[in-house]
Amino acid sequence: MTQKFGLSVALATPFDNNGDIAIDVMIGQAKRSLAAGCSSVTLFGTTGEGSSIGTQERERVLASMLDSGIEASKIVVGVLVDAAEDAASQAGHALSKGVRNILLAPPSYFKNVSDDGLFQWFSAVFATLGDKARDMIVYNIPSVTMVPLSVSLIGRLRTAFPNIVIGVKDSSGDWPFTETLLKAHGDLVILVGDERHLAKGVRLGGQGAISGMANFVPREVKLMAEEGKDDSRIEDFVAELLKFPVTAAVKVMVAQLTSNDIWLAVRPPLVSISAEGQAELALAFDGLFRSKAA
Repeated sequence: MTQKFGLSVALATPFDNNGDIAIDVMIGQAKRSLAAGCSSVTLFGTTGEGSSIGTQERERVLASMLDSGIEASKIVVGVLVDAAEDAASQAGHALSKGVRNILLAPPSYFKNVSDDGLFQWFSAVFATLGDKARDMIVYNIPSVTMVPLSVSLIGRLRTAFPNIVIGVKDSSGDWPFTETLLKAHGDLVILVGDERHLAKGVRLGGQGAISGMANFVPREVKLMAEEGKDDSRIEDFVAELLKFPVTAAVKVMVAQLTSNDIWLAVRPPLVSISAEGQAELALAFDGLFRSKAA
């Protein structure tokens, strides 16, 4: 990849009263994010509740995004499934539409699996994809998957699949791990998922971020992701978000800043944040950012 990855918004997914994806609202959020300086939008990641969104829904959303005028080269698609066949199917469809990258999480139903087993799973996905396989960013988010990707496994995948595995999104929240990854694999596109570590990660060679907070403070996160500028407000607000289930909390902030309560809904098994929690988040946000995020 000749240019740096930059900032991709981990796009939240809005649901209507029937629990269906409100595609027009989602497209509006994607376009706002791009207009605010995000270099791409990531669909169906953790913040986008990707593991709760079925294959047919994904295809409808992607088609609608493309029909709306959003370029495929500005779209990253998250794949968060357990069967290699399903992962290859979802990734293959998105790649055939020309998307920029696939954000590929490891299988997570089975715990305490070995690096050898994970290597074989990723290998099976790529083999099934065949010539379609390209521009894969492997996703390390052990707080959710309980399946960490080790530095050595990432290196092994890079060596075995040099034209396929081009990067890693590290959402471990473990700075010593992130630092080791940056030092060991400077040839990879390394994206820092924890905004508290983002600026210093970029200063060490990180290429940007796929960020949930970019849904509501894109300009501020962009400076961290592209220029390595510290922002204590972002770091402090991450601590506030982490007092709640993070995906639902991000959606509270999108609802606040768009004045659209459709964003408050999450899909089961997640549940929405209480009115008291919403008020607490809004108060914390105003205290840190005041009118700057408008």
